[in-house]
Amino acid sequence: MAPLKSLCLTGGIIITFLFMTTGCTNKQQSMGIRMENMDTTIIAGDDFYQYATGGWQKLYPLTAEYSRFGSFDKLAEDNKEQIKALIAEISSKTNKAGTVEQKIADLYNLAMDSVKLNNDGVSPIKDDLTKIASLTNKNELFQYLPFLMREGVSPYFHLFVDADAMDSEAYLLQTYQGGLGLGQRDYYLDNDDKTKNIREKYTRFIADMFQEVGYTKEEALIKQSDVLRIETKLAKAAYDNVKLRDPHVNYNKITLDELNVLIPDLDWKSFFENFDLKDVKELSVSQKESMIAVGEIINTESLDAQKSYLEWNVINSAAEYLSDEIYQLDFDFYGKVLSGKEVQQPRWKRAVGTVNGSLGEAVGQMYVKKHFPEKAKKRMLQLVKNLQVALGERIQNLEWMGDSTKVKAIEKLNTFHVKIGYPDKWRDYSSLDIKYDNYWSNIKRANSFESDYMFAKIGKPVDKDEWLMTPQTVNAYYNPSTNEICFPAGILQYPFFDMNADDAFNYGAIGVVIGHEMTHGFDDQGRQFDKDGNLKDWWTKEDAEKFTARADKLADYYDKIEVADGVYANGKFTLGENIADQGGLQVSYQAFENVLKTNPGDTNEELTPQQRFFIAYANVWAGNIREEEILKRTKTDPHSLGKWRVNAALPHIDAWYSAFNITEDNSLYVKPEDRAIVW
Repeated sequence: MAPLKSLCLTGGIIITFLFMTTGCTNKQQSMGIRMENMDTTIIAGDDFYQYATGGWQKLYPLTAEYSRFGSFDKLAEDNKEQIKALIAEISSKTNKAGTVEQKIADLYNLAMDSVKLNNDGVSPIKDDLTKIASLTNKNELFQYLPFLMREGVSPYFHLFVDADAMDSEAYLLQTYQGGLGLGQRDYYLDNDDKTKNIREKYTRFIADMFQEVGYTKEEALIKQSDVLRIETKLAKAAYDNVKLRDPHVNYNKITLDELNVLIPDLDWKSFFENFDLKDVKELSVSQKESMIAVGEIINTESLDAQKSYLEWNVINSAAEYLSDEIYQLDFDFYGKVLSGKEVQQPRWKRAVGTVNGSLGEAVGQMYVKKHFPEKAKKRMLQLVKNLQVALGERIQNLEWMGDSTKVKAIEKLNTFHVKIGYPDKWRDYSSLDIKYDNYWSNIKRANSFESDYMFAKIGKPVDKDEWLMTPQTVNAYYNPSTNEICFPAGILQYPFFDMNADDAFNYGAIGVVIGHEMTHGFDDQGRQFDKDGNLKDWWTKEDAEKFTARADKLADYYDKIEVADGVYANGKFTLGENIADQGGLQVSYQAFENVLKTNPGDTNEELTPQQRFFIAYANVWAGNIREEEILKRTKTDPHSLGKWRVNAALPHIDAWYSAFNITEDNSLYVKPEDRAIVW
């Protein structure tokens, strides 16, 4: 699978955009840096994260609702209020049936209707559970999976459509490992005390949920045992996070006949026909060993045990769309145990998230029209152009890369497909049916709508203009199969971007974001794709070895970081993001220096332009986080924690040492020969 790279993970929550149009009234604001966000009692070279963001941490302490609250979350707080007003305005009116407004209004109002949700109780999933209970043999069970998957319930594995990694112009049907209620294999396999405690609580959670939907305690305990046994088998066969990063290992294109040999005794032809995919002749079985294990489980586990597993997948998928009692149990485990949250989000925030997730571009189209000015897009286009020039200069000056590889690297850089703000063509939601029956049924219909949209791509050329994020999302991404960098409107606001701030601020913040996404095209994964998005080796053997040596040095550096007592970062898992952070800093700083040649920035009494560049970067990652969330993200997130995206990235940037006069007497100092400089 061609991996989609993003600047940060947001836990599945759609964070919306509000462009800030308020003018600045003093010199500090016009230069972008807010001194109250800093803690100048700290020596910059000893803990730059605390120095640059310590004031922010005090201003925005963790509330009971959050397991992590940072700059991204602050934008979410500000912006959800705006999008709530937009949705509430629509929902307060009588809207014509079948219109986007009717769909937004009904879905939002259903999510907000606690009386109906609690009266409905678990009844919305009874038909699903009854259907599973009626299955009489394993072939029936296997043939029922497509119906569950289409509605957003994915036991055993995932099925999706994406560009063929070896033929980027064509879509390819692909599988991906899954089926784990804990989401990550390590939760089932690690035996440290913290992980075992989570596993024990997960076991109790399963039994409690089965009882809540109507099973006796004895039945629930049997089903709990079935679920945990099957999920543990899936976890043992699953690839770890490092192996999942190797695009060659995760590409296994085979014919339908070869699939029948690889995973026998399952009727794959009928399985795909139940997805209305009658003409499938080939697919990529992305994690082969995991899919072989799926076949073995279906063929060897008892029918009753697998019914328990399917029931659990339905219950777990539907929990947040059922009664308050069910959702409380769900939150008590996933919110409190896994992340350390203390209270649920207010209902309106969850409702906004559902509407944004189900009708994202419809909401985005209305929102962009109201809040996103074209002048922001124009300034971003110029920034991107300047960053491309700077990255080209750095590639040309690399002493470790040979001329032939440089030529192809520049070709790839020059063919980047740049997307800013919002798509030119909007999604059509006319076939999405939203009814005022019950919340879960509408979620299933929304999932079916997305599934049909995805599977309809098979046999068509890859649409390189399609957006993989809604425009109101506060994030950015690089997609290697289309060689594109995308910056939705949602990220084009403070502290990432400020139309009223000077170059030092914007190059340190959004400039590094741009450089980060560009560098993903040349990180340990992205570099394996050519300018056309194909998984193809375009490096000389010698250059590839030199790159790997530098990347390994960076991974080793991060491996030594203790993020919590006895818990260390995973440098190989986070390598791509760490390379991109470093590349973003290097490239944007060079672009900034190019600008300074003709437009020197102001130096106030406290901060030079060079210092403001790095302070602006650090404030992108300002935040507070709970220990439970640190542990969770270390296991599941390919990005380093915010603190280390600053304190571990900057010690490898020579310009940072000069800007703040960092010496070997400072705690963060790294000897020049030990700095792992890739790009």
